[in-house]
Amino acid sequence: WLGITDKYWMAALIPMPDEQIAARMLHIPQGDKYQTDLRYGSLPVAPGSQEQHVTRLFAGAKVVNLLDQYEADYGIVNFDLAVDFGWFYFLTKPIFHALHWLYEVIGNFGVAILVLTVGIKIIFFPLANKSYKSMAKMRKVQPEMLKLRERFADDKQRLNQEMMALYKKEGANPLSGCLPILVQIPVFFALYKVLFVTIEMRHAPFFGWIQDLSAPDPTSILNLFGLLPFAAPDLGPLNIINLGIWPLLMGGSMYLQQKINPQPADPMQAKIFLMMPIVFTFLLSTFPAGLVVYWTWNNTLSIAQQWVIMRRHGVSVTKTEEKQT
Repeated sequence: WLGITDKYWMAALIPMPDEQIAARMLHIPQGDKYQTDLRYGSLPVAPGSQEQHVTRLFAGAKVVNLLDQYEADYGIVNFDLAVDFGWFYFLTKPIFHALHWLYEVIGNFGVAILVLTVGIKIIFFPLANKSYKSMAKMRKVQPEMLKLRERFADDKQRLNQEMMALYKKEGANPLSGCLPILVQIPVFFALYKVLFVTIEMRHAPFFGWIQDLSAPDPTSILNLFGLLPFAAPDLGPLNIINLGIWPLLMGGSMYLQQKINPQPADPMQAKIFLMMPIVFTFLLSTFPAGLVVYWTWNNTLSIAQQWVIMRRHGVSVTKTEEKQT
């Protein structure tokens, strides 16, 4: 099959699966026109008999379930790839079907995203739980780490040896904080694709001011989120400063999660880590609102899970910070 497509719409010609065809795709610079066509081979017709070629035409919205149905009914190979699910196809399409099923049950794609996030957290719970336990141990040994840094400030090699011995003794892993982020990156990109390329998400409302989960949060800090009597200006590439309510909530949740995590012993690294919530707040301000809702909700669940694990290990965030100070 061949045709012309954009993000949501497509026109495609589909010959019979067993037909031999010659196909071409053209771009005509005059008028910036695009053309696709196909040509069948010769078809001998005996006297008194009839033969036929069947060519189907698809013209319309790329509804995923409809494309899947046509692919199954008419043997159209890879017809669902008309939707650009990206490199994580093996993950993106199952996430779409899960979201669509939840939407049919719940009736709201935004709530479906929240429920799906809980399901993903349950699936990765053993892995995240192990990581958070190690992070709790890292938080617990931070006062000892600071003492070692003061004691061996002039001997970096001895400092590294003593810190590795401390990690081994307490069963702590200094890389434990990276694991939860690494686990959710493929899910993040897959959900981004679902929100960005599927027509089912187009104009899908959540609650309140979010009436299109595939578009950025429409509120803006520049007009105090609608309290001032003018619309936020379109600043082009600088639209990242048009921060909405949901990006700010996401940044706040990310900041709280950073504060719970064990802080790097190096002051410069600690400052870089604390800058990440600010960077992500501006970065995600231009992303689809559904993605920001997912990230905020995921951070909230992670904070709750991490807080419970730290309490079970006898780690107090406040006390640890006081000792560091």
